Amino acid sequence: MSKKQQGKTLPSGFERILEARHHDPFEVLGYHPVSGSKDQTVVRAFLPGARDAALQLSGAATPMTRYPDTDLFEWQGKAKDLPPHYTLAWTDRHNCTHLDVDPYSFAPQVGELDLYLFGEGRHWNLYDVMGAHPKSVDGVDGVLFATWAPAAERVSVVGDFNGWDGHAHPMRVRGSSGVWELFIPGLGPDTLYKFSVRNRDTGYVVMKSDPFGRAFEMRPSTSSRVPADGTHQWQDDHWMSERQGWDWQHAPMSVYELHLGSWRRGPAGEFLNYRELAHQLVDYIQPLGFTHIEVMPITEHPLDDSWGYQTTGYFAPTSRFGSPDDFRYFVDYLHRHSIGIILDWVPAHFPKDEHGLARFDGTALYEHEDPRKGEHRDWGTLIYNFSRNEVCNFLLASALYWLDEFHLDGLRVDAVASMLYLDYSREAGDWEPNRHGGNENLEAIDFLRQLNELCHGHHPGALVIAEESTAWPQVTRPTWVGGLGFSMKWNMGWMHDTLNYMSMDPVHRHFHHDQLTFGLIYAFTENFQLPFSHDEVVHGKGSMINKMPGDDWQKFANLRLLYTYQFTYPGTKLLFMGCEFGQWKEWAHKESLDWSLLELSSHDGLRTAVADLNRLYREEPSLHRRSFDHGGFEWVDCHDSTQSVISYLRRDGDTFNLVILNFTPVPRENYRIGIPVAGKYQEVFNSDSTYYGGSNLGNGIPVDSEPVPWMAREHSLVVTLPPLAGIVLKLMS
Repeated sequence: MSKKQQGKTLPSGFERILEARHHDPFEVLGYHPVSGSKDQTVVRAFLPGARDAALQLSGAATPMTRYPDTDLFEWQGKAKDLPPHYTLAWTDRHNCTHLDVDPYSFAPQVGELDLYLFGEGRHWNLYDVMGAHPKSVDGVDGVLFATWAPAAERVSVVGDFNGWDGHAHPMRVRGSSGVWELFIPGLGPDTLYKFSVRNRDTGYVVMKSDPFGRAFEMRPSTSSRVPADGTHQWQDDHWMSERQGWDWQHAPMSVYELHLGSWRRGPAGEFLNYRELAHQLVDYIQPLGFTHIEVMPITEHPLDDSWGYQTTGYFAPTSRFGSPDDFRYFVDYLHRHSIGIILDWVPAHFPKDEHGLARFDGTALYEHEDPRKGEHRDWGTLIYNFSRNEVCNFLLASALYWLDEFHLDGLRVDAVASMLYLDYSREAGDWEPNRHGGNENLEAIDFLRQLNELCHGHHPGALVIAEESTAWPQVTRPTWVGGLGFSMKWNMGWMHDTLNYMSMDPVHRHFHHDQLTFGLIYAFTENFQLPFSHDEVVHGKGSMINKMPGDDWQKFANLRLLYTYQFTYPGTKLLFMGCEFGQWKEWAHKESLDWSLLELSSHDGLRTAVADLNRLYREEPSLHRRSFDHGGFEWVDCHDSTQSVISYLRRDGDTFNLVILNFTPVPRENYRIGIPVAGKYQEVFNSDSTYYGGSNLGNGIPVDSEPVPWMAREHSLVVTLPPLAGIVLKLMS
């Protein structure tokens, strides 16, 4: 390579530009005053593959001079002749002409305060700074790109617009912040792009998707897409206003969990758009009476088989079902029909895909370097390094983004237990204690507390629900009393005990009666949600209907009984799609639910029972007003293990419902039950009703109490208990 050009030395740092390893290309490229001259300016442009280049000055093309054997071009002239943002006219090897405003004529765009707050881990609107943002700078339209890669030697923006060439648009690094940025004029929404990152130590170059990307290509392609400004006109003002004052601790909440890719598909097996799904879901959910849906992760992810739990796009609704505006419509439409939406959100781990977060700048940036802290052996994924301010800020900004930008009503935080314990699913010697010698992940605990404080503080009425499977104390207690600050926690102990009990032949259930009663010992230590989720109907665990023992009639009766127990037990409710009508097959994420089963009376009857349980749950204050308060529950009899019957009161002050559950196929005639108040009692729900596919045994007419002391109560009722069924009675006024 020539070291001279018309007697001048090659500009300092240009070798690093040619080799695509310069950390601040603005030192070489763009315009610079000529040393020793008061009015002369030099402009340098690096145009890979250019045959020639010129500056557009005063409407005329002024040729630029090429440095020999390079694609570096230079113009020198009077400073007054050069506009602040000049146009480069150049012809490529294919004889195509380009007119580009020079990106290297612009000042830094990311503010110093933004950089400071990011470094402190306190930039809650970080998504407005990082990533790709169409904007106008000094009257010039383009896209501002910014990413975080403190250990990289060089970062460039690549895409169709520059042939995916990392030499073409190197970014500038903003000092010690590790933030790289570049404003590229002429680009706009829907531009495909990635970041080309060069390893400082090895020179290895990798193409990375944008961690802050708001839109992506359809998998298996992995490029980020410059987002368009949202044009959706929100119409959910009433819902959002009401939510701010929502007394969720005393309100009914039943959640329908679903996987958008397999709830329902098109006639050729194709994915439905968010807009189609919105209409079909509302038509289906409203008659069922669920108050909310919970969508399994729709944050962008490369692999369908991960169900969304191995996320690469923490700020982007997956393109499988449409655009970000399509998803806004989805949420808005549900809100306008009084249905809330919870997003399953995954801050515990991320996949190792080379295009994603793994070793983003050539080092363990988002993850830990030490695999004892940084890798989930079971899942083959990487663990976030919560000791880094910027990593925590990345995740906290993601959480706030979904609540703010998409009006979501809450987050269900996946795999919280794996975040809390350093030795989670690890053998001895495969984990490192914290600074106090314990197994608690102190940094993750601080992160979770901050997450809950921010979400609740910025979005009153929004919920943050923990999937936490251990006995960690005070998960749902406020942070200022030492809790983690979650709104609710999945009651995994109740779920496992209940499903284990229900899977047994009724002849053996009396030996395991404690599995029905033990849960009340801890039922009010947390704000619990009762989940029958996707995890219970996959990987060989069998569908809900196939967990039930007996012939087909008994299976359906058992399942109706199970749901009656769930909807009358303290806590909010969650049921996975397909469980409401008794799908026989395990859930399969690659195909739609077996909707044809609803043509059969047994399946349609089960769905009708779920709808009526939802209605009962909503309409009876005693079933929801004190779900998290021990004063809302009172045993009538928990000792009748011989007959496998339990009975309890659900209370709201002086009002109450009496629940009696018979877990055997034996009808119980003349079953005497103690009651708190004398009077006439009406059966308001019976899971054995003929409308649900049952035998229609029960108490069709109101039952008068008798002054017969029973179960330490002065009055009692004599009722009929149908087989494998639950009944709910109410004192008539």
